[in-house]
Parts: sequence; C-alpha cells; structure tokens
Amino acid sequence: MRHRIIVLGAGYTGASAAGRLARRLRRDDVAITLVNAEPDFIERVRLHQLAAGQDLKPRPLAKMFAGTGVALRVAKVTAIDADRRTVTVTGADGTEQLAYDTLVYALGSGWNAQAVPGTAEHAHEVASRPGALRLRERLAGLGAGQAVTVVGGGLTGVEAATEIAEARPDLDVALAAGGGLGDWLSPKGRTHLRKVFGGLGITVYENAAVTAVAADHVATADGRAIPAQVTVWTAGFAVHPIAAATTLQLTGTGQIQVDDTMRSVSHPDVYAVGDAALAMGPGGKPLRMSCASGVPMAWQAADAIAARLTGGKLPNIPIRYFNQCISLGRAEGLIQFVTADDQAKPSALTGRLAAAYKELVCKGAAWGVANPTVGMPTRRRPVIQQRAAAGRPARATA
Repeated sequence: MRHRIIVLGAGYTGASAAGRLARRLRRDDVAITLVNAEPDFIERVRLHQLAAGQDLKPRPLAKMFAGTGVALRVAKVTAIDADRRTVTVTGADGTEQLAYDTLVYALGSGWNAQAVPGTAEHAHEVASRPGALRLRERLAGLGAGQAVTVVGGGLTGVEAATEIAEARPDLDVALAAGGGLGDWLSPKGRTHLRKVFGGLGITVYENAAVTAVAADHVATADGRAIPAQVTVWTAGFAVHPIAAATTLQLTGTGQIQVDDTMRSVSHPDVYAVGDAALAMGPGGKPLRMSCASGVPMAWQAADAIAARLTGGKLPNIPIRYFNQCISLGRAEGLIQFVTADDQAKPSALTGRLAAAYKELVCKGAAWGVANPTVGMPTRRRPVIQQRAAAGRPARATA
C-alpha cells in the first residue's frame, strides 16, 4: 500500500514541495495529492501588477503537474484532524475526508486588517487574486485627480504604490508608512527609493500610523486625515485560520511551530512551510513571511520527508537570505543586498538593471514551480517505511 502524502495549498511553497517530493520518491511507493482552492497557480509576487491593470500569464496547475505523478484536487480545505490524520475538503463533487500518512501544510497567509476600524468595509487588498481583481476594477473606475492611498511601508506597499502610480499617472497616489520610507534599507537603497517616489509623484506620509479607514480618507494617530477615494491595505499578513482549529502546536501568531526540518513539534507526521510556519533562521531569528523564505522551507520539508521515508540522510542546509528584490514599476527596481539574517548591507543595485534582475527572479520562481521535476537528480529512492498494521505510519526515528 502506498504512503499517502497530502499537500495543502499550491502557492510557491506547496507547489514546490509537491514537485520535489515527486522527484525524490518512487511513484509505486507514494500517492501525492495536491489540494488547492483554485485551478491555477497564482504568482502572488505579481498581484500588484494585476491590480494596476496588467494581465498575468495563466498557469493551470493540471498542466504544470501533468505526468509528474502528483494528483491535483481542486477543493477548499475546511477542516484538519491532526490526531485522526484526515483533511476535510469541499469541491465541485461535494465534501470529502481525505486520509493521509504525511501532511504538508502550505495554506499561506492573507491580508491582516489588524482590527483597524473601517478597514474591512473600505480597504482593498492585494494578497489574493480576487482582492487584486477587485482593486483593479475599482481603480479603472477612478477619474483623473482622485486619491489612492496605500497603507503600509513594507515591500508590498512600496511595490503597490509605485506600480499604481506608474500605470495611472493621472491619479494622486500616496503612501502612509508607519515608520520612515524604506527605513530597513541601506542609505543607497533609501536614496534611490525616494528618488523613484519623487519621479512618480507619490506623496509619502512617514510615521503615519493609520487608526481608521473611511470611504474617502484614512485617519492617522497624530490627527491627520489623508484623502483616499481608494485605500489599499498592505500593513501585514495573517496566516490561514484552519490551523487554529486543530491540535497542532501554534505560536502566538497562529503559525505552526516547526523544527529545522519543517516538521511540526507536536505532530511528527505534519510538516508546515511558508507563511503558515514559524521556523528559525540565522541568529535564532524567525524567518519572515516571504517567497524568499517559503521556497527553501518547501525544499527542506520535501527532502526531510523523502529522507525519513527512504532511510536517507536528513537535510542540514540552513535557510538564509541574500537580497531583497523590489520592483518599482516596470522600468525601475531596487535590489538590496542583505546579511544571512536579512539585515541591509551597504551595497544595492538600482535602476533598470535592478528591474531586470527582479523580473528574472520572478520568472525563475514561476518556472521552478511550473517545471517541478526538472533540474533535480533523477533517482527516485524506494520507500522503506510502510504503514503499520493499524493503518498508521510507522514513526521515523530520525
């Protein structure tokens, strides 16, 4: 009987984990099922482009995983029983319980309204494809001179503000940042960011903690009212709520607590990757929610699962950072080089070359997901751990 592996979520992390497992393990020994609510792979790092009016290349998951041995199930995950090892999914064919021997949890995150009054009613988000499409429609209906305010001075906010300003120079685009603009960047990076914002005509409100969102403005803690016919909320992310209803050990942020191999510290048959998991990086610091963290986490989990099932050597590759790639519209970019623990170095790449670099990174990430079994060792090792007579998988000793 084949070992049943279920991967929940087909974003960058889930899709990468499923493809890597298919490359590592023999098809006769494992049944890999990838569950995703949508039939397409969504390039989340490009959703600000979608919102600004650009069309993204369709990437059907069925086509991407054809011939790999990964079975795609288009359905929404509605419940997980980590003790009985079942997942409840609802799709076109109704609701069903799927049993697993190993679970990879990669349901990711969504926008976080942070309980700020009016956000849920009046703000738009770019953390999901439906949200980006709603914002796209709203922006298309705006007339010249109307105000768009992006709340949040992190990577997503910076990319959204510049993309919208470049696509719609007739709009009055502003960014409200809780701190200084690009305050995590090197002096060179901050200087370039301010230069690009100035060239695009983006108004920057620094140290502007937003305390309320209304239909036509946002209010800040220091009493300012910033005009906003459209508010784009990018001030943080919240993990998918499914895990909170399980017996999995979670952190205060709702993330699944994992070890260095991305295995749950409370349920050894569950692995969590990407935004859904709290893993430690260099210097004992938690890895940040990002594609840069999530894909290496997926590789680590897949290799660990394969090693434990086949009696191989566990991976021992620390996850570290090299750079932060920031698009500033289609013609400008910023590559901030960082230390292993994500602190800015003095060096940064800017301008059109940086934009080309970022575009190459985005295309490379999408290509890696769309070609999940290309470029890896072809040897698939046999599974030596089979399910116990009681129907539960034997525990790994590693």
